[in-house]
Amino acid sequence: MDFLMIDWARAQFAMTIFFHFLFVPITLGMTVLVAIMESLYYKTGKEEWKKATKFWQLLLAINFAIGLATGIIHEFEFGTNWSNYSWVMGDVFGAPLAVEGIFAFFIEASFGVVSIFGWKRVSKKFHLFSTWMLAIGTNLSGFWIIVANSFMQHPTGYKLNIETARAEMTSFAEVALQPKAIDTFLHQISSSYLLGATFMITIAAYYLLKKRDIAFAKRSMAVAIPFALMNAYFLFLVGDMQAATVTQMQPTKIAAAEGLFEGMEGAPIVIGILNPNKKPGDAQTAVWGIPFPKLLSILGKHSMNAFVPGIQDLIEGNEKYGILPAAELIRRGKVAINAMNEYHKAKEEKNEQLMAENRKIFDQHSKYFGYGHLQKPEDIIPPIGVTFYTFHIMVGLGTFFMLFFVILYIRLMKGKIADGKLWLKISLFTLLMSYVATFAGWGMAEVGRQPWTVFGLLPTIKSATPIHLTNVQMTFFIFLILLGTLTFAEIKMMLKQIKLGPNKPEN
Repeated sequence: MDFLMIDWARAQFAMTIFFHFLFVPITLGMTVLVAIMESLYYKTGKEEWKKATKFWQLLLAINFAIGLATGIIHEFEFGTNWSNYSWVMGDVFGAPLAVEGIFAFFIEASFGVVSIFGWKRVSKKFHLFSTWMLAIGTNLSGFWIIVANSFMQHPTGYKLNIETARAEMTSFAEVALQPKAIDTFLHQISSSYLLGATFMITIAAYYLLKKRDIAFAKRSMAVAIPFALMNAYFLFLVGDMQAATVTQMQPTKIAAAEGLFEGMEGAPIVIGILNPNKKPGDAQTAVWGIPFPKLLSILGKHSMNAFVPGIQDLIEGNEKYGILPAAELIRRGKVAINAMNEYHKAKEEKNEQLMAENRKIFDQHSKYFGYGHLQKPEDIIPPIGVTFYTFHIMVGLGTFFMLFFVILYIRLMKGKIADGKLWLKISLFTLLMSYVATFAGWGMAEVGRQPWTVFGLLPTIKSATPIHLTNVQMTFFIFLILLGTLTFAEIKMMLKQIKLGPNKPEN
């Protein structure tokens, strides 16, 4: 396999998901915020709430449409650049995506049309119902996509078929309801709610600083700030849940994220800067930093003195804690691969006894199958620098949000939200900071999964389509121009509507 081609294929997927993910979190968050605003209009009957609802709904509709257009490309990428992955994992990976397309997207499409275009065509009650159904459908869509991704992070509910070398689903419930899927969905959905709230706060702060549409801006702040505060703290709670899940299921990711080279009991979290020259055997990779004793053991294992394996333990093994050396994982994986090959040779020769023997060997070692494709023990470790810094950026910004939105909430309760230019100017940057935190979180999740597309089962080097490098490079730039143009158009439309404001004449 051409490693340069794989790098380009990964870069293309990262680029297209970047553009798509500019719109998805705002959609998830804004559908709920718009539904809350319309509920206030339904309850109070005040036209001010209706006007606010329609303004934010218009921005949501622009975002939703462009997000849908940018998402279509990914379906083609699975068939073009990643056909080996699709072949091996399609039976499992495709199931939640099929449910998302048939069920969740149907709700979005059906009720979204009514919610956006049905203000004068349906009753007030049914319109509110449609707006909430749009929010529910959008969030259900997010759930099934997270389920598919969580299988890639922690494969479960499947069996590897020796006949076809494909993963076959054995339990849809186990795939959909595994802890990794639930934790990740709660984390992602609260992150999206926070981003949607900061979108509203940023625009409202702009109006307040410009001293225009002040009543509308205050009303928007009154909805968005409590919503942001609630989700900032909920993110902390589910982050704790997810830290424990990742520590148990993806120890290489947590070791890289914390720069922990040598495992230890009562492992700390160190906020510092990595030293790229340090090697396995060092206790920490931080050149300098502030240690928080035992915190990693508490977060990862919910015990102050629990052992958290480091990079060295995962490469070389740790007999005391039952950690197999990476070399042994690779050896067992090669045994599984060899057993599969010998099985098919025996099948051609119609040697049923040899087929049965190799099937037994394969079944005993199939969970190590993916490791047999790795070249050396160090390959099991993800890029440490990217995983470390993205994780710490996400946590740092999450902590900032927890503190900042408390301040905004207190000012809101005291009726001072429109006063104090400093807080409003900081609010202008909350959307940008929320995007940085969101992308950092996904960067940590996806880069930290390497070298796997499906953790421990299918390495990235065996997932790509063996096509010519030029094809991938050409489509990379085509998609870059296309998605860049759509994003530019979306931003231009958004800015135009924001400049017009909520008091523009209705058609």
